[in-house]
Amino acid sequence: MAVPKRKTTKSRAGKRRSHIRVSPKNIIEDKKSGEYRLSHHLDLKTGMYKGRQILDPKE
Repeated sequence: MAVPKRKTTKSRAGKRRSHIRVSPKNIIEDKKSGEYRLSHHLDLKTGMYKGRQILDPKE
């Protein structure tokens, strides 16, 4: 059975975990409606994506 020879220190464990983090979401403000939305996603309130009407706007 594989058993570590020495205890992993807090600093070494922290160095290993330095890449494990929550990446920030790419939230932008829509130019026309002023609502916040994810980039490369359509605006559900207006139904627009890349300047084109994709869905009917919500009431």
